[in-house]
Amino acid sequence: MSSFARLKNRTLARLITRFPALAQRFVNAYKPLETAGDIPWIKPAKPLRQAKLAVVTTSGIHHQSQPPFDMSDGDGDPSYRILDGERLFNDFQITHDYYDHSDARKDPNIIVPLERLRELVSEGVLGSLAQTHYAFMGHIDGRHIDTLVKKTARDVATRLKADQVDLVLLTPA
Repeated sequence: MSSFARLKNRTLARLITRFPALAQRFVNAYKPLETAGDIPWIKPAKPLRQAKLAVVTTSGIHHQSQPPFDMSDGDGDPSYRILDGERLFNDFQITHDYYDHSDARKDPNIIVPLERLRELVSEGVLGSLAQTHYAFMGHIDGRHIDTLVKKTARDVATRLKADQVDLVLLTPA
């Protein structure tokens, strides 16, 4: 994807943010991927006040030391980044051209609400917060959907299970 195309995407993201009617046109034009079967809802095994929670975001946030998400591919980047919850807000950048980052740069809790979740832990509402969280880039399409579903999402699920995470909060961009 050329730098002109990236500039166009960023400009569209800012316009959509500032003009809700334009955003609604994009929403109305969206055709979700159809899946078969019911949504696999699972009742949590333990009460929220005893549960360990991790965040998975599609905001394209990552540590500055990590490679940026690949914005040159029109179908997106199905990879993920491992986020250290203790240092994320002191060391982050956002690589995702399809939304306006202005507010997220001012307060990253908008896309990864770690400080709000820590408050819930301190109030006894939530048991604990995982140290490790995960970021994807939203806007995965075409040939990368299969990679996301069959590889990278499964990799993250395996990691979450190994970390004994009970609940995941998914935050979109």
